[in-house]
Amino acid sequence: MWDYTDKVKDHFLRPRNVGELEGANAIGETGSLNCGDALRLYLKVNENERIVDASFMTFGCASAVASSSALTEIIKGMTLTEAAKLTNEDISDYLGGLPREKMHCSVMGQSALKKAIANYRGIQILEKPGQVVCECFDVTDLEITDAVKKNGLATTEDVTNYLKAGGGCGKCLDRIEELIESVILKDRMIK
Repeated sequence: MWDYTDKVKDHFLRPRNVGELEGANAIGETGSLNCGDALRLYLKVNENERIVDASFMTFGCASAVASSSALTEIIKGMTLTEAAKLTNEDISDYLGGLPREKMHCSVMGQSALKKAIANYRGIQILEKPGQVVCECFDVTDLEITDAVKKNGLATTEDVTNYLKAGGGCGKCLDRIEELIESVILKDRMIK
């Protein structure tokens, strides 16, 4: 069993801003019901691009619910420009931390937020850059190498905990291992 902070427990047991948001003019979705976690984020944004209300619907574990609830609380009152700078670490920090095995839940929140902002601004996100490695969770090689570099991830388990990549069917685990080794090798060559 994971060690959850009191704030994570509170946001899971008493989530804020749950359900469809009437009058929402920005929606962002991420995840997959087929593979475990999914999140739909609703925003109501005013003419000055300030988030005046936010809500969510999620399917997932306690950390997914708590991260989604926290996200809606954090972004209310922010401008879209301010919200776009929000990181998954900000969501985790707001909750007093998440178990490393559950960091992917905060990544889902950040992803849904970026998609909602793009939706509001009329920007169609066609394809993520890079090549899809994990089909279950739509994670690319560039996302994996970036997460490995920025967060010091060293194992496929670390990547799965952080991005959920490899947490579905498992067919991509060998490719994830290759990407980790490539980053580590380049890092050694630079030093």
